[in-house]
Amino acid sequence: MVKEQQGNNVRSSATPAVLNKESSILVIGAGTWGSSTALHLARRGYRNITVLDPYPSPSPIAAGNDINKILELSSSAPRGSHERYVGDKLADDAIRGWKEDPVYQGLYHETGAVTAATSERGRHALNEGDGYSEADGWRPLKTKQDFQKTMPDGVLTGDFPGWQGWTKNDGCGWVEARHALLRTIAEAERHGVSFVGGERGQVLSLIYEHGDVRGAVVVEGPAFRADRTILCAGANAARIFDMQGQLRPTAWTLAHIPMTPEETTLYRNLPVLFNIERGFFMEPDADKHELKICDEHPGYCNWETSPGDDPRHVSVPFAYHQIPIDAEQRVRQFLRETMPHLADRPFSHARICWCADTPNRAFLITQHPSYPSLVLGVGGSGHGFSYMPAIGGVIADCLEDRMDSQMKQLFRWRPETATDRDWTDLQSRFGPDGSNHVMDFQKVVGWTSVSQAA
Repeated sequence: MVKEQQGNNVRSSATPAVLNKESSILVIGAGTWGSSTALHLARRGYRNITVLDPYPSPSPIAAGNDINKILELSSSAPRGSHERYVGDKLADDAIRGWKEDPVYQGLYHETGAVTAATSERGRHALNEGDGYSEADGWRPLKTKQDFQKTMPDGVLTGDFPGWQGWTKNDGCGWVEARHALLRTIAEAERHGVSFVGGERGQVLSLIYEHGDVRGAVVVEGPAFRADRTILCAGANAARIFDMQGQLRPTAWTLAHIPMTPEETTLYRNLPVLFNIERGFFMEPDADKHELKICDEHPGYCNWETSPGDDPRHVSVPFAYHQIPIDAEQRVRQFLRETMPHLADRPFSHARICWCADTPNRAFLITQHPSYPSLVLGVGGSGHGFSYMPAIGGVIADCLEDRMDSQMKQLFRWRPETATDRDWTDLQSRFGPDGSNHVMDFQKVVGWTSVSQAA
């Protein structure tokens, strides 16, 4: 595996070592992108891959370590545009992986989707561009009855005040997220990848020698030296490497509601319901029979407030298995409008979930221009999980310097996009009245006290 640093007697140079199948490769981060990258590299024949993470795999704070995730890979970029080409190519590769790769087969549930908005502004945003139209197979929803008919009787019992939207039966649905992460890690290990968790895998800093990166210093034990280092640390990446303002760690909130066996049967194979101003839900998971509800909002940041610093520029991720009381209220508002029979049911689980936004929400997958042995695979921007079967291949292509030219341009190192960045930018996200802004964990006045299910 990757050599552990025993001293300063390892030769270093600003010119990266020639990449071959025996090269030592260090992947920092064992979440969705890190594990996918490790698997793709191992399948390409690389035999010396180590993945570091502060937690045993799968990490309990990884965004992908979740019971389910929405899978809708349509692009709202204009047809014929550079962004549309990249989005469509990535989507095609990802869908092929979800359906055909033995690691992921059976985890994608193509149940369809219901997408909606409540306010005039939200409906306008939903209907503009190429995303939703009857020409693309979507059917309009304009009344309470329209929404209720998308699911079996007894599911959507609410009044849907102000709701309008679209529904489609194919090309979208949801994925068993945690199982996807577990399977990816297991398959990577089967190919010889080493996953190191805990303080032994917690990175303090990168190793800089002669103008290049040569691995990472960790909390416990010798540092890990490597011929190539790939940073896939998600919201924590900016704590390890200076991203020059290109990443804004942003968090969202979720809760679970326990369901009876009868309810679980009734809610099986439902289309995903997503209101861009209220929230979303998918069918209960098969393991614990819990319904996951997410309230929708532009996100929370945790602004650091050190004396003399500008707090807007440093959002510090943290793990917490509770959510703000305000988030609970939004979850219950969503339920009152859609499934009021569940609106007062106690939560069995709640947590915050981190991602990292780039200024334009395009991924950041590139060889760093100043450190030739460092590859970045970060900036999921709230939509990175859907591409899990394919994204590791893009990062592996970047390592091998054979990335698709248009992806290379769109996902390049681009600190100029963060000049005078608006750290409160909503980035085309919505929320209910009073919550349609980026919120601050430092200003939260109360948290839930959910007793987490075993």
